[in-house]
Amino acid sequence: MPAAAATPHLPYPAPIDAYGDGGFRFAGLSHRGALLCLPDGIWAWPVAEPQAVTPETLAPVLDLAARLDLFILGTGRDWWQVPASLRALFSEHSLRWEAMPTNAAIRTYNVLVAEGRRVAAALIAVG
Repeated sequence: MPAAAATPHLPYPAPIDAYGDGGFRFAGLSHRGALLCLPDGIWAWPVAEPQAVTPETLAPVLDLAARLDLFILGTGRDWWQVPASLRALFSEHSLRWEAMPTNAAIRTYNVLVAEGRRVAAALIAVG
């Protein structure tokens, strides 16, 4: 369970229906700010910019690494070069991952969810 919230917004994975204006819409709900989409639900994520992605903010993903097919990091509006320290952390956990702007991350996440894949996505909101 992510430290940012005691309960998920939604207790199961769901496609992201829309994004923008600093938030997301999914399963008839809306959320302002970043999201952490895990196989057990969709949670608020306390990250507003890629530089704030840390081992601590990624702890829920790392805890599930052995059970995930892929982790997608949506980096906001722009591409972001993931620092070597985070790439090493993903490698240590044998976590397959991709980083891309949030719009592309949402499209990829939605396809994988529709396929029933074990995917996680950390999505930074765009304005």
